[in-house]
Amino acid sequence: MSKFESSVKQIPYPVADVYRNISDLSNLERVRDRVPSDKLSDFQFDRDTVQVNVPPVGLIKLRIIEREELKCVKFETEQSPMPFNLWIQVLPVDEMTSKMRVTVKADIPFMLKGMVSGPLQDGVEKIADALAQVPYV
Repeated sequence: MSKFESSVKQIPYPVADVYRNISDLSNLERVRDRVPSDKLSDFQFDRDTVQVNVPPVGLIKLRIIEREELKCVKFETEQSPMPFNLWIQVLPVDEMTSKMRVTVKADIPFMLKGMVSGPLQDGVEKIADALAQVPYV
């Protein structure tokens, strides 16, 4: 099992606001217009699932499998060329600031590890960057 972690991102919102938004995927409606349609398509979501088509990877669908109040939201793939788990950890820094880290664990076949490790690490960092820029109001 390979593990990929983003750097820790500072978020200028209270931990309760951040957690409330990441634990209910229907909140993605507020950022739908920020999703680059030239790079991602078939972007759909409800409270517990999100799916997106990522060329050349293909369709990826994730489901929330665990919510740890004010700390962590864990996801598991329902559909993906490569099964993986993703979790978003969030912790308070002070009353008005939080910090966040995105982690992915994937069972990558040895033959593919060299080809996919770099792009997967880059993808995890991009997800964390995007989450750090969301207005959590």
